[in-house]
Amino acid sequence: MAGPAPLKTIVIVGGGSAGWMTAAALADAVGRDCKITLIESEAIGTVGVGEATIPPIRNFNHRLGIDEATFVRATQGSFKLGIEFIDWGRRGHSYFHPFGQYGAEFDSVPFYHHWMHESIEGRTNGPIDDFSMCWAMAKAGKFTHPSPDRRMIQSTFDYAYHFDAGLYAAFLRRFAETRGVTRIEGRVVDVALRGEDGFIAGVTLENGEAVEGEFFIDCSGFRGLLIEEALGAGYDNWQHWLPCDRAVAVPCEKGEFTPYTRSTAKAAGWQWRIPLQHRTGNGYVHCSEHISEDEATAQLLSTLDGAPLADPRTLRFVTGKRREFWRRNCVAIGLSAGFMEPLESTSLHLIQYGILRLIALLPDSAMSPLLSREYNAQTASEYERIRDFLILHYKASERQDSELWRHTAAMPIPDSLQYKIDHFRNHGMLVSDERELFANPSWIAVYLGQGIIPQRAPAITAMRSHVPVAQRFAAIRSAMDEAVAAMPSHADFIARHCPAPPAT
Repeated sequence: MAGPAPLKTIVIVGGGSAGWMTAAALADAVGRDCKITLIESEAIGTVGVGEATIPPIRNFNHRLGIDEATFVRATQGSFKLGIEFIDWGRRGHSYFHPFGQYGAEFDSVPFYHHWMHESIEGRTNGPIDDFSMCWAMAKAGKFTHPSPDRRMIQSTFDYAYHFDAGLYAAFLRRFAETRGVTRIEGRVVDVALRGEDGFIAGVTLENGEAVEGEFFIDCSGFRGLLIEEALGAGYDNWQHWLPCDRAVAVPCEKGEFTPYTRSTAKAAGWQWRIPLQHRTGNGYVHCSEHISEDEATAQLLSTLDGAPLADPRTLRFVTGKRREFWRRNCVAIGLSAGFMEPLESTSLHLIQYGILRLIALLPDSAMSPLLSREYNAQTASEYERIRDFLILHYKASERQDSELWRHTAAMPIPDSLQYKIDHFRNHGMLVSDERELFANPSWIAVYLGQGIIPQRAPAITAMRSHVPVAQRFAAIRSAMDEAVAAMPSHADFIARHCPAPPAT
């Protein structure tokens, strides 16, 4: 007896990074056996400020067979070794969140355990940043690819990208259309639901055209045209933990070409700085309770590298997630699924893993509810894990100079995060879910960088007195210095391998 038929039609509503990443990945996964249609309106536009990424984006591009140099040139891209956080723990202090490990392993006990033991005993004279290859390269303005030889100190770092999100969407559109994706220009004005089960039957465009489909993907942005307006999936509001609800963004003339993102804490939020080949991206994420949009805009414009290249844009958002990301025959991807402020550059990652999870659980015509149940459970857990890591940045601050920071320092936090903090503060242990996006070095960076110092190191470090820790530390530092000295500058590396054509 024949089973349920494979899907024959998938409709994506909305373009931008979410829509075209989805279209490209689905086209690559299912080939031309399923008709994929993407509907977008040039009149609506996209948010398009997500220009900083984290290392998993490289896996997404590689999966699609995208050549790195071609991609970087097409998107005016640059390389990212991590994020420098300024004034987050306290004013006048900074630290670095690296994409890579600290030090190099030389014992059965992890390097960071030895570092904490030495630090608590007063035998180190600097921050753990001093043992990060990412930071050593970043502060020197250097970049090269990691070494594949795991014995080399040059293998201990990772990297991601900065790029123009609009150019990335255009790049993926070309990729998707050559693989059979059909684009329809138009604005959706009506969503038709089937009477028997409430599934989406089709959508109607402003010009009267009707587009039917078996499965729909909502990439319509904050509005959630399908998942919320038509299907009422619901929304979990997390503003009581992450109170910023506005972002003013503006590009400016190119300044210092750093191979890292910069995040600077302000009285009412924080400011990003993202260097591209042709310009610098800037934004002020802030809480409207503590500063007006005009004041936030003025403060942002006063700190740019150079003249602004466009009018500032203000985005309004509510941090949180859909209660159901997959409801009936519709999955929300991107801003329609939820919003996590761009503090750790997770927006494109959530799109990426929403897509890959969908491909893994792609339904057939039977549309088994078990698939949506699993998708929703996995996606909700991922949002919650990222949420906790973002909350840590606000909670773990010694700043008391403004209402926002006094509020976040005093606010109750999720039990899941408090449990992690208690473990680290009491005995320097890192506890995490094995599916955690942000691995141990990320948590170490924020804990130590923002003043959560262990009362004692893990007990086993006191039992390793025979290990020549001081000598190993000195050898690591020397190897790092030699490696960085031999690397090209960030600008020279790009000029040699992937320079973009002049911006038009």
